[in-house]
Amino acid sequence: MPTNRAHARIGTVRQLEILLCVYELGNISAAARALHLTQPSVSMQLAKLSEAVGLPLYYSVARQLRFTQAGRTLVESAREILKSYEYLELKLAKLRGLDIGSLQLAVVTTAKYFIPHLIGEFYERHPHLDIHFRVGNRQQIVDYTGEDDDDFYVFSHPPKNQDLELVEFLPNRLLAIAPEKHPLATRKNISLQEFADCPFLRREEGSGTRHAIEHFLQKRHVDPKIRMTIESNEAIKHAVMSGLGVSILSEHTLAFGGRSGLSILDVDELPIVTHWYLARRKSRPLSPAAQKFLEYARNLEKVPLGKLL
Repeated sequence: MPTNRAHARIGTVRQLEILLCVYELGNISAAARALHLTQPSVSMQLAKLSEAVGLPLYYSVARQLRFTQAGRTLVESAREILKSYEYLELKLAKLRGLDIGSLQLAVVTTAKYFIPHLIGEFYERHPHLDIHFRVGNRQQIVDYTGEDDDDFYVFSHPPKNQDLELVEFLPNRLLAIAPEKHPLATRKNISLQEFADCPFLRREEGSGTRHAIEHFLQKRHVDPKIRMTIESNEAIKHAVMSGLGVSILSEHTLAFGGRSGLSILDVDELPIVTHWYLARRKSRPLSPAAQKFLEYARNLEKVPLGKLL
């Protein structure tokens, strides 16, 4: 039996949860709303936690909270402790073998066009699951892997991380597009350089699509004529429709998001062929829901793309 009773002296799990919420949201009133508590209750619990630790955890400057070294140290440990509870729940759920619980996905923006279709089919098989996902560009999803709050992450260009297990589950072709009335729209065998000489619309820094296009063009020593940087696939499509330039987008963006007013160009060496990957942290226990979804994703490798499009 452990003789160190620090867990009994340094606050409660609920107090650590409150501390972490205040730290992440930046103020007590926002944390109170998020936790469905009154502001005095939050302040009282933090005061008790500070008393138990024997050190101040934060102070206020111009109505903004500043955490002390002790406060930041406690926040780091709170994350680890609460993550341990989450892992424990995942392990117990696996022992129960129940087809209930939740499934959390974090997906890059282009994947948002087809992931709902995949989730819909999976949910039909497992209607008691609580399935939800969040969306961000590639860099944001890479950052989410460090937070370890999701069961799976969907990338076309996953980061090089030894703790990530990758499952290749769908092809992802990046296609050259232009307005329907563009001079290149009816041409065949357009050279890559001629295409790159057209005003080009690209995604923002951190986008997986931009990462793939830049890598592809750099290997061929081709510099596109950048006209505009746009932070949305939908906005790029409408900008192309409006005649602002040409671009390269995922076929999933065009298939599920619509391609009215656009032409897919016949450009030499295109499309750029990549794949979608389902990534998970190896250190994170698999819940029954996550295990089922992993098996489901692995079987998608055998499904013709046309069935999903």
